[in-house]
Amino acid sequence: MRIDIISAVPDLLTSPLNTSIIKRAQDFKKVEIVVHNLRDYAHDKHKTIDDKPFGGGAGMLLKPEPFFECIEYLFSQRKYQHVIYSCPKGKIFNQQLANKFSIAENLMVIAGHYKGIDDRVREAFATDEISIGNFVLSGGELPALVVVDAIVRLIPGVLGDSESALEDSFQDGNIVEAPYFTRPADYRGLKVPEVLLSGNFKKIKDWKAEQSTILTEKWKKINSSE
Repeated sequence: MRIDIISAVPDLLTSPLNTSIIKRAQDFKKVEIVVHNLRDYAHDKHKTIDDKPFGGGAGMLLKPEPFFECIEYLFSQRKYQHVIYSCPKGKIFNQQLANKFSIAENLMVIAGHYKGIDDRVREAFATDEISIGNFVLSGGELPALVVVDAIVRLIPGVLGDSESALEDSFQDGNIVEAPYFTRPADYRGLKVPEVLLSGNFKKIKDWKAEQSTILTEKWKKINSSE
């Protein structure tokens, strides 16, 4: 898989993309991630990529020309199954969308910044508009990283345990996993549930299913409250 990310502030992406599982995935050639600096496609001496919005209003808007030039160049190199634009008005990102994106060969992520981007960019290129929640950030780089991380860990061979991604919360609908514990079995009087130490795998499976149901109902209640 190849993922291209277009950003006005690529330094925000550098460290997370070169750490932990995402770095390992790139080292193992499971994914190629290329970050494109929007300023590289601005041709005036100041490398201008933003301007005031027509009609007034606070903030600066990213200009269309650098985006069009960058995206059209990338389109000339390969076909993209998804062009993802991270924005507050997009569809809330979830595990099912991560699964869908993870089987693509080529993905592009457009990260807005400042007030946002000229809407002609969205109209011309975005196939998927994604939000990570009902709140506003300074830019689309953090949502882009969230989407990339969720996708990359699903690529076969990226995680050490091939079963790990399949057992994650929300892989089977809106279901939350049971809690996990490790050694020591007794820490400061806080004990691991006895069933997990029993060696009885049927009882353990039943306990996990019961806990998952309890936590899922709790999660639904929390997220349905105003």
